[in-house]
Amino acid sequence: MQNAVFSLEDVRNILYKGQPIDMASLPLDAVKACYEFLKKFAADKVIYGINTGFGPMAQWRVDDNYLKDLQYNIIRSHATGAGDPLDDICVKAAMVARVGTLLQARSGVHPDAVRLLVEFINRGIYPFIPEHGSVGASGDLVQLAHLALTLIGEGQVHYKGQWRDAGEVLRDCGLQPLEIHIREGLSLTNGTSVMTGIGIVNQFMAERLAHWSIAAAVWMNEIASSYDDLMSEELNAARRHAGQQQVARIMRELAQGSQCLRQRQHELYDNGHREAKTFEHKVQAYYSLRCTPQILGPIVETLANSRRVLEEELNSACDNPIIDPVAGNVLHGGNFHGDYISLEQDKVKIALVRVAMTAERQLNYLMHDRINGILPPFLNLGTLGLNYGMQACQFTATSTTAECQTLAMPNYVHSIPNNNDNQDIVSMGTNTALLTKRVVENSCQVMAILYIALAQATDCLGIASRLAPASRKTYGDVRRLCPKFVADTPFYNEIASVEQHLKTHDPIEGLNMQQA
Repeated sequence: MQNAVFSLEDVRNILYKGQPIDMASLPLDAVKACYEFLKKFAADKVIYGINTGFGPMAQWRVDDNYLKDLQYNIIRSHATGAGDPLDDICVKAAMVARVGTLLQARSGVHPDAVRLLVEFINRGIYPFIPEHGSVGASGDLVQLAHLALTLIGEGQVHYKGQWRDAGEVLRDCGLQPLEIHIREGLSLTNGTSVMTGIGIVNQFMAERLAHWSIAAAVWMNEIASSYDDLMSEELNAARRHAGQQQVARIMRELAQGSQCLRQRQHELYDNGHREAKTFEHKVQAYYSLRCTPQILGPIVETLANSRRVLEEELNSACDNPIIDPVAGNVLHGGNFHGDYISLEQDKVKIALVRVAMTAERQLNYLMHDRINGILPPFLNLGTLGLNYGMQACQFTATSTTAECQTLAMPNYVHSIPNNNDNQDIVSMGTNTALLTKRVVENSCQVMAILYIALAQATDCLGIASRLAPASRKTYGDVRRLCPKFVADTPFYNEIASVEQHLKTHDPIEGLNMQQA
């Protein structure tokens, strides 16, 4: 039975709260037992990657005198990445994911490999890992080789804000470079840990963006004075999807205390309106307002499934071969293949594009006086023609949303054979995770502009005191970062400030937010 070492909440605490990994709590005895078994088992057998070459070169037996050289060679030869380095937070998440894999005690590594990785995590030592290089089959060979390179005291690390030689930092920290025992080189480079780490970072922000989208939907409908039955329990229970019902429930909780939402039974179902021919207020709001439970419901469900897959991968043995000391065997297969992560990251990416699209349409409603019928053009509180309000902010939101739509193309379907066709179908999982990361950033920017517009629309109507307490709190938070404006002003600093607020706060914290 494999060990579930980390939950995603454990990783959140390690990444964002600086919680160290407790070395004493780790199942290192099982790791050592697996290592000792492999050491005996491999003594008189041919085992891939221990006494054979790698990939298409597995047909060549390696002389026993060069077995340690073989392990060093895979690390050095595969450290061939290109492009910008991954963010420290993604590198840290990848290292945690690698620890999760090695602690399954199915890799045959010496416990020192785990110990040194944990030291890197706890001390804030971040290996230089370039963005480009992985095709996601045999996992993240290139990026993980860059990680392994620093563990043997070579390459560069980001430490205390500076790029430094890995060997120097190890010496400064009183740490010894990793010694190769049997297969540490292959085990450290073979697997899905980089795509998993990036995916975990994406997951946390994607969940938060979904929450901000739900909160924006409530505030939007308050500004539009919508009828509140769009979020009613009865309406949404009539459709059997858990995500839709969950979104509607959260909307109802966020809307409690609002004096802006209308009740249909009081306004349209009494006898006073039976003879009316036209209605000044829209009987049904636009889809981007009224259909938010139906739009955001599948997004919530998609994120719930992605969370499950990431947590399973985090606690999986994802290298090759798999060492099974219980059955007394070494098993060859393809646990390194990144399809699970690649497919889920594509689904998350598409879901977040939908979040950005919904935010952009809601923003358009606020900007377009002939659509909303209650607000000045572009939320302009100055002199029309002389002043321009948020007109240009909409350009940025529209442009960024358009880029998201282009990035929505699934990457999972783009397999290119390589490695002398040994890797004849690959997952491209790390590329997919990086594209999803770009969409996460873009969606945050669009959402930040929407929230500034929501605050400005609230001031245009003078309804801040009538908002639900949850919306009123967010209004206050936004206004502290971006005060009400009449004269034309640059917005780029305010957009960045609100974006950062969205990344570091959760509008539904404290609510009973259960996963769909």
